[in-house]
Amino acid sequence: MSKIHFQEKFEERHIGPSADEASAMLDALGVQSLDQLIDETVPAQIRAKRALALPPAVTETAYLRRIKAIADKNKVFKSYIGQGYYDVVLPGVIQRNVFENPGWYTQYTPYQAEIAQGRLQALLNFQTMVIDLTGMEIANASLLDEATAAAEAMFMQYGLRKNKAANTYFVSSTIFPQTLDVLHTRALSYGIELLVGNPQEMPDTDNIFGVLVQYPAGDGTIVDYTAIAEDLRARDISICAVADLMSLALLTPPGEWGADVVVGSTQRFGIPMGFGGPHAAYFATKDAYKRNIPGRIIGVTVDSSGNYALRMALQTREQHIRRDKASSNICTAQALLAIMAGFYAAYHGPKGLRLIADRIHDLTVLLASALQQLGYKQLNETYFDTIRIELGELAGPLHAEALNNEINLHYQGSVAGITIDETTTYEDIETLVRIFAKLKGKTLNDVNLDASATEASSAIPQELRRTSAFLTHPVFNSYHSEHEMLRYIKSLEAKDLSLCHSMIPLGSCTMKLNATTEMVPVTWPAFGGLHPFAPADQTGGYMQVINELNQWLCEITGFAKVSFQPNSGAQGEYAGLMVIRAYHESRGDAHRNVVLIPSSAHGTNPASASMAGMKVVVVQCDERGNIDVADLRAKAEQYATSLSALMVTYPSTHGVFEEPIIEICAIIHQYGGQVYMDGANMNAQVGLTSPGLIGADVCHLNLHKTFCIPHGGGGPGMGPIGVAEHLVPFLPNHAVVAVSGKQGINAVSAAPWGSASILLISHAYIAMMGAEGLTNATKYAILNANYIKARLEGHYPVLYAGANGRCAHELILDCRSFKAAGVEVGDIAKRLMDYGFHAPTVSFPVAGTLMVEPTESESKAELDRFCDALIAIRKEIAAIERDESDKTNNLLKGAPHTVAMVSADEWDRPYTRSQAAFPLPFVREHKFWPAVGRVNDSQGDRMLICACPPLSAYEEIEA
Repeated sequence: MSKIHFQEKFEERHIGPSADEASAMLDALGVQSLDQLIDETVPAQIRAKRALALPPAVTETAYLRRIKAIADKNKVFKSYIGQGYYDVVLPGVIQRNVFENPGWYTQYTPYQAEIAQGRLQALLNFQTMVIDLTGMEIANASLLDEATAAAEAMFMQYGLRKNKAANTYFVSSTIFPQTLDVLHTRALSYGIELLVGNPQEMPDTDNIFGVLVQYPAGDGTIVDYTAIAEDLRARDISICAVADLMSLALLTPPGEWGADVVVGSTQRFGIPMGFGGPHAAYFATKDAYKRNIPGRIIGVTVDSSGNYALRMALQTREQHIRRDKASSNICTAQALLAIMAGFYAAYHGPKGLRLIADRIHDLTVLLASALQQLGYKQLNETYFDTIRIELGELAGPLHAEALNNEINLHYQGSVAGITIDETTTYEDIETLVRIFAKLKGKTLNDVNLDASATEASSAIPQELRRTSAFLTHPVFNSYHSEHEMLRYIKSLEAKDLSLCHSMIPLGSCTMKLNATTEMVPVTWPAFGGLHPFAPADQTGGYMQVINELNQWLCEITGFAKVSFQPNSGAQGEYAGLMVIRAYHESRGDAHRNVVLIPSSAHGTNPASASMAGMKVVVVQCDERGNIDVADLRAKAEQYATSLSALMVTYPSTHGVFEEPIIEICAIIHQYGGQVYMDGANMNAQVGLTSPGLIGADVCHLNLHKTFCIPHGGGGPGMGPIGVAEHLVPFLPNHAVVAVSGKQGINAVSAAPWGSASILLISHAYIAMMGAEGLTNATKYAILNANYIKARLEGHYPVLYAGANGRCAHELILDCRSFKAAGVEVGDIAKRLMDYGFHAPTVSFPVAGTLMVEPTESESKAELDRFCDALIAIRKEIAAIERDESDKTNNLLKGAPHTVAMVSADEWDRPYTRSQAAFPLPFVREHKFWPAVGRVNDSQGDRMLICACPPLSAYEEIEA
């Protein structure tokens, strides 16, 4: 190719090893070419017969030019729709230094607490913010969205019910329709009956176990639920409030009027609408329910030196660990968005939040007054930010006039709902009044818009005006200048290891490059500022992205259609199983409720099956870690009349392409079942094979893994499902925006297309890689994993391998034999921090092991540094085995070593400071210091503190 026609390939930026490095790695494996390695790894019978039919790869510059043209097809009108989604002001200091900063968005879930202290503190701030504003005792570190948080509350209330025969959940008729839609989906599996009506007219029956209300209501009204809560308490019925967090700066918090659970969205705290997400939901409840609350909880403990430290509390209650006994399958939260919301609260503080809330309310009162002066009937006697105007015959003309002024209102028949938000100005109110006045043949001059007179009035009932303080902790009262906030954000970022520092080699988590170009469009107003319920003729850009990505993912998976609604991988599992359930029911096979799951499966698989109301039957694996086909066949035959599905991960969770996978799928189909493929390991399939080719009927895709959406420290995620043609009619629908047919299941997430704004990332990745680049990425992921295997198998036993001794894209290192020397796998994980690395996946899927996945984005140099570290640690273990190092006081047991430890005046350990902190030469060049020593999990769980403690508590911890 001449220089004139040269175009730089994005593929060469995404894939880590250079051509020379790849050649050296192949030599180490004893193969002549990358294709030979793939032939030895991926069974011939499942190999794709043709290349992927995708558009040619484009350069980064060309993609940004194209996506800008697509963005211009979106019409970002001024939105007064409300309904759970509001325009916001994202402070620039948070946008630039968190949202757009790989130091925050490339982190992994904080299972290794010592190198995640900054993110843990930010999430603790979030929990504290939620506790303060809701008036509750404990909160988790975020859920997926408001509707699924409400569904989780329903499940918790159901599990806690005193009357175990009760199965009716009373839901206020004024909740948002998308919330009710998701409740219908979740209630179906457990046989919960939803009774929708007015809580003040609730029937007196023993069959009701819980109640859900919205505060303020979906129509904007504010209801005093104090008496209702008291009555329910006397009847042992719990009550959940879905509360607008911004309104709670002015309203009596639900915890003060008697709510047992409070859930909602923190989207209003600086998170763009993004056509539906991602946004962090919150979940707050009473301390008595701390072991029942879904999701993750951040708690306070101490480290090995007795200093203040944080970690994820009560980890044994993590839902994927509890498997089919789980009450929830949540694995992905919305950590990045929760962190942003917490910073928003810290930046504004209690005074700032109250000012924002006051301004929203005052402008709403001003608008209501003006429209009433024009002769319109305003239907809400009480409200915070939403009024409803009766239009009669003027409904059509108003709609047209509003569109002429690029304004969206919320229309319900002859009533127009108007919701004011943080971005609304006095001039916006004038524009609205001018529109309404025109329809009456009047002008702005016919109205008194004296804001000072209106500010003295309020539509919030006196008895529901907040009197209690909130956000009193110093963290919410110290960083109100941008300089101080910037330094605070950076101080926390410095305590966290991310992909900015080194590879994160987590098995089944695929921590690959999240390229800057992929991330750029997410923050553009043309994508961030769109309401998910905006009229279809305003969403052309988004629909082009969604439709193109749908086509591309169908080509990649071999499926007929994809639903983007599930906004996490676990949510995708659940949605896929509910689609299978609906398919069986359509054929008169509602009795099919048995799901076969291999013993090696992800813990979310049995949890999702349980949530879908299905019975889990475990299929055994053989000594090589593969599915025992004879056992599978026997159980498929045993449950032939009730078999619903098989859940299978491919390549297996053990990192192996199992040879008989086509036979396995055929067995399930023979007995009337469907095959659900867990897409966690699609990273090893793209371009080489596909779920459709193998024989699967449905598969979820972790876009936050294989398709480059970053993990964000534990979320956001996207888990869309692809299905074969016969399952297309049953894909999730939505109560507000139809996205499926009449046979579609009810919604599984709040927004029609889930966390739509981050679909841009995967769209960019596929467009810039093209068919060849995507296929090469898969090949290099397999190369990198096998190179690590070759370098380490002389030092650590590799637990499983394929027929030719190759692993797929990940491998399992067996560390169980080290127990004889007193070394646990967790000690290796902590010691790796001293070398500057995050640990691989610990004790999954086999206890006492490390599961390593390098991804295609890591260079040979980085792989070698990681291997050198593990080899050096093996030598440290060998010294203990030879009694050259003490079994209880050694480099591994003392890890991780902080700068405070190493620089202390006294050093009484039987190894040197240099061995502790700088065990290999490369560590000196780029040292990452763990923020704390090894954390004490048990102490933190015994004394559970899940909010920012007062200063006196810090002193007690240090003492």
